[in-house]
Amino acid sequence: GIDFRILENALSYFSRKKPEIVFNCAAHQGGIWYDAQYPGQIYYDNLVMGANTMEAARRAGVEKYINIVAGCSYPGEYEGGVMKEKLYWDGPLHPSVVTYGITKKVQTIQGMVYKKQYGFRSVHIILTNMYGPGDHFEPDRSHALGALIRKFHEAKVESKPFIEIWGTGKPIREWLYVEDAAEGIVLASEKYDEVDPFNMGTGIGHSITELANIIKEIIGYKGEFRFDTSKPDGMPRKLLNVDRINSLGWKAKTDIKTGIEFTYKDFLQRYNSSEFSD
Repeated sequence: GIDFRILENALSYFSRKKPEIVFNCAAHQGGIWYDAQYPGQIYYDNLVMGANTMEAARRAGVEKYINIVAGCSYPGEYEGGVMKEKLYWDGPLHPSVVTYGITKKVQTIQGMVYKKQYGFRSVHIILTNMYGPGDHFEPDRSHALGALIRKFHEAKVESKPFIEIWGTGKPIREWLYVEDAAEGIVLASEKYDEVDPFNMGTGIGHSITELANIIKEIIGYKGEFRFDTSKPDGMPRKLLNVDRINSLGWKAKTDIKTGIEFTYKDFLQRYNSSEFSD
């Protein structure tokens, strides 16, 4: 791939390709453990890559720039644990995700000031947690859902009597299937033209315990799971208010169980490949 942390690479790429619209989904991140181990690298890579990509697109005359923003760029504390767009600028980020989240927030500011000075058109979509075929399942890079799929599968294969899961199992998270997200992003690129960031998700929350039970059933693991409460939970509740994206005519279609079934099939197909090495 092309290293967009180097501005000259980004400028050269857009100069050659001459795109009319750009969807920037690039990111360097992982789970709680990964983010804690490499905070400086994550901060630098995402900050520079995001700035260079938008700047190169602007110089190349791109007509519209669709920027994918993480839900962890929201303040760490908010009313009822439901993130509404009007609260986006209301406070500091949660300490567990600030390194990555702040770089995505800075990109929304870049879009705003570029519109003001250059008339550059950008749309900033705040996505909830994603999952589906192509997800990370590596121990150091996966998020909760991908990590649980691998843990339960390996426990079943190795006939382990139990597995351990980080935290208390109480945090509530929202999960959006990747194909639903792709459809929503394309629709938003066609129907939305404001620079103010807006949410895209299901609006439905599941606790880690609930998620674990669904995955356990799909995989057919007969043992039990236990929680390691010495490990961090992260934010206690994180859901997106999706009224605005729903008003554009989009709503997530894939329920969590069906989505996990598709994701597990993808996992099985990729499990023995080199990308799954520890």
